[in-house]
Amino acid sequence: MALFDIFKRKKSEPAAAELVAEQVASNATELTPTSDSTEEPQQPTSEPSQQEEITEGLKKTKEGFFGKLARAVAGRSQVDESFLDDLEEVLITSDVGVETTVKIIDNIQARVARDKYMNTAELNDILRDEIASLLQECEEKHENFGLNITEGTPYVVMVVGVNGAGKTTTIGKLAAQLVRAGKKVYIGAADTFRAAAIDQLQVWADRAGATMIRQNMGSDPASVAFDTLKSAVANNADVVLIDTAGRLHNKVGLMNELAKIRNVMGKIIPDAPHEVMLVLDGSTGQNAFEQARQFTAATKVNSLAITKLDGTAKGGVVIGISDQFGIPVHYIGIGEGVDQLKIFDRKEYVNALFGNK
Repeated sequence: MALFDIFKRKKSEPAAAELVAEQVASNATELTPTSDSTEEPQQPTSEPSQQEEITEGLKKTKEGFFGKLARAVAGRSQVDESFLDDLEEVLITSDVGVETTVKIIDNIQARVARDKYMNTAELNDILRDEIASLLQECEEKHENFGLNITEGTPYVVMVVGVNGAGKTTTIGKLAAQLVRAGKKVYIGAADTFRAAAIDQLQVWADRAGATMIRQNMGSDPASVAFDTLKSAVANNADVVLIDTAGRLHNKVGLMNELAKIRNVMGKIIPDAPHEVMLVLDGSTGQNAFEQARQFTAATKVNSLAITKLDGTAKGGVVIGISDQFGIPVHYIGIGEGVDQLKIFDRKEYVNALFGNK
């Protein structure tokens, strides 16, 4: 369940995602941290649908995957052991991950044994079903995700990830969408090791209309988190987004600091943070698996945001990481625009790869 869905359950009002969609449609201003545009206004054009945007954003992944699959299928008339070996290679080189690939291959082998015969023309539907099933299993594990948030208590999200994954930008885009949906948003700039990170987040907060709590560079990150939650509670905020430094996932000492930030926040709001969102750069492929492994070992990650999927053919990481770690993907980034941070929908993802069914 994504952050917007938490609010749907929390308050008797339209889902925030719906409010965002309505306001985006009526607001032509692009909310990005760049200089103001001086171009002449253009005639309105028909907006692409959500599915069309997701399909375009995953275009490189689809082309890469099906290009490899076409080469594996060429000249074959049925699914046999030799073909399954080639399919295994296609999935692994598409960054689906070894464990998830083995699971998919085993399931297909079982279907071949049960049905006695299967031709390659059926393969798209089979792969589609298997991938959709894996994503659904992960979704169902977390269908009760989130706590019963007390009315009037801010929903706290701690955002973690390595430098360069798009963490600060993801926070800025999410804040902008939530503010548009009528939510009062506070941002805590707890990445105090880089002045540029604080300044970048300030630009996003100002443009989004969110309130940012910051301290001097080098301040204690836990102190920033403490002050942010204290101010958010005093001012009846709806959401608190806490930025953290881009931890190198192999630096155990730095990772331990995340536990300190969690503990401090719990002193202000019991059970905070309600969500620990790990931001991963989808273009890093297999390296994203290692980052997920280290972060999930260091802190209680319970949601994923996978960024930069529009510029890579490595979008298969969405399948592998969510399956292997049992953590649902809540958001995917398919472009630089503020509205190109999308709530992840497994049906839209599968349709983008295999076409509508």
